[in-house]
Amino acid sequence: MTAYVARRDLGLDQIVTAPAYVPSSAAESLLGLRQGERIAVRDLLYGLLLASGNDAAVALADASAGSTEAFVGQMNTAARRLGLDRTSYANPIGLDDPDNYSSASDLVELAARLRRDRFLRTVVDTPETVLRTGSEPRDVVNRNALVRTVPYVNGVKTGYTLGAGNVLVASATRHGVTLISALLGAPTEAGRDADSLALLDYGFSLYHRRQPVSPGESLATASLRYQDADMVLNAVRGVRVTVRRGQRLAVSVDAPAEVEGPVAKGQRLGAVTVRLDGERVGSSPLVAASSAAAADLGDRLDAAIPGPRLLAWAAIAVAVALALIAAVALWARRPPRR
Repeated sequence: MTAYVARRDLGLDQIVTAPAYVPSSAAESLLGLRQGERIAVRDLLYGLLLASGNDAAVALADASAGSTEAFVGQMNTAARRLGLDRTSYANPIGLDDPDNYSSASDLVELAARLRRDRFLRTVVDTPETVLRTGSEPRDVVNRNALVRTVPYVNGVKTGYTLGAGNVLVASATRHGVTLISALLGAPTEAGRDADSLALLDYGFSLYHRRQPVSPGESLATASLRYQDADMVLNAVRGVRVTVRRGQRLAVSVDAPAEVEGPVAKGQRLGAVTVRLDGERVGSSPLVAASSAAAADLGDRLDAAIPGPRLLAWAAIAVAVALALIAAVALWARRPPRR
């Protein structure tokens, strides 16, 4: 949450002056900032998320809100706005406190929000980097060993306190499916990592990617009014969804049965919607695959004649021919003039 709020309030290239920070114990994780040191927000976020630097957290909090207390207020406001009902913050560091707690489900939801930010998604998927701003270059290694050793793991954050035990919120992507796991209370880091992989592997056994709608796919036809032709309707874009085993995927098309020209190629004439267990998960406009001119007078007359058109026109031709024959016969029978 410290990264989430700071990223919203601060520019990546903004330079921050590190405040004084006195760790409460020798076991705290620190980036090693010195009071008065000037360092970019970008590097502070790497130091926060990779090295779990508590001094980086305080520097970001002070730069963002003016004080640690005010920043904690922003954190709790963000938690309420995101619907994290089992989460409360007492500090921007995560150290044990009766008012500092969260749940596995809230941690997963927050991690999903964090991963929407391209920069933060890149940070948590970085095995190791060198921070160039600050008083000296710093080599920072990701404390999430799975990012460094398992190709498909791409985040997110480790943690440890006496009260919480070893914690890992992990993310991984396989065959287009991205999953997030949260494991709390592991007795050892090795157990934390092994159990996180087991959770992810179980998840991957349940989910797969489907593409119920392909880009340019023909999904409907509409008859052209007054014309003996159809207009093909194609999807503008594809729809891909992640489906859990047992979920029901449904595709519905909303398009007119008939359209009247003129119609331009690419003109929107409907939409396709994809639902998963009844919930809308994607859609695409349907557009005309070709153009069509307006119906002319012949088309309209043709459409107005009942029955099969060829037979109807033949009957009309026969009727006209018979009428002409009858007229000629009458003309021939008329008495001669004197």
